[in-house]
Parts: sequence; C-alpha cells; structure tokens
Amino acid sequence: MAGRPTFEEVARFHGHVCPGLALGYRMAVAALDALGVERAEDEELVAIVENDACGVDAVQYLAGCTFGKGNLVFRDHGKHVYTLLSRRSGRAVRVVGHLQGAPPELREERAAYIQWILQAPLEALVSLREVQVEHPPLARIRSSAPCARCGERVMETRLRSVNGRLLCIPCAEEEQRAGDVHA
Repeated sequence: MAGRPTFEEVARFHGHVCPGLALGYRMAVAALDALGVERAEDEELVAIVENDACGVDAVQYLAGCTFGKGNLVFRDHGKHVYTLLSRRSGRAVRVVGHLQGAPPELREERAAYIQWILQAPLEALVSLREVQVEHPPLARIRSSAPCARCGERVMETRLRSVNGRLLCIPCAEEEQRAGDVHA
C-alpha cells in the first residue's frame, strides 16, 4: 500500500540491519496487506507477537502497535509468528516465518541473505492464514499507589499483599524469598 515506510526507515528505528528485521518487515507487510489496513494511529490494530527478536521492531514500526498503547501483546513462545487483528473489521491474520525457500549458501553471506529475504516471493518466507482471535481489552489508565517497601509508584492492579502490606511485584518476591530463608 502507498506510503508505507521502507525497510531502511525500519532499520534506522531498529538500529541495525539483520535477517530477523528483514523477515519481520516482510511478515508485517504481508499481514497489513492481507487485512487491507495501514499503520494504527491508536488501538485499531493489535499485534500479538510470539518472540522478542528483531522482527518485532518491524511490526511495531509498520503496524503502529506498541506496549505503551496497549496494542502489542507479547507471548514468549520463541516462534517467528505474528498475529495482527483489525478491531474495525474483526479480522485477524497469523503470519508464520519459515524461510523454507532460502538457498542454504546464502545463510553464510549476511548482506546477500538479507537482500534475498527482502526480494523473495512471499511464499518462500512465510505462511499466512486468517484466524479467529479473542479481542484483547482496550488499554485502560489505572491508578497507581506507592509500594510499602520501596516507595516506588506501581499500578494498583499489580500490587501484592504480603503480611498486610501492599508491595510491588519485585518487593513481594524478595519478601517471599527472605521469608523462605527464615522458615
């Protein structure tokens, strides 16, 4: 679609050029094209990413899905899989990066491998299918309160009650470890 950021723009955002970013770029473009949508200004798109590798930065940049807006969902499955959901249409696509068509000799030549990923036929890189996805709730602004131990402000929904005190998660875990040692 017209006006989409180039791979070079995404690479500047990410900080370097690598095969993972190139694959993420192609996967994000494929998902956006399949849904017939452009970059989200707010929460109209949701990205569910199943790894925390370089390609996720391409998804963030191209789709406009971020942790701060609440429309980037991370599932630590270690897979090059991204699901994009359009809240407007209710449609979602799951894109699986497989690189099955990559010539083995290119994997050792980084620049040539990246170029191949950026230019290869899509079916050599990914599989894509429409899926049903439960819509995550829209982002909500929640109240914060100080942790009774460290004093840092924390979202009230993340406070844990330990021995009658409301603690942030790290302090609650530390208190529990200390309690286990004394038990």
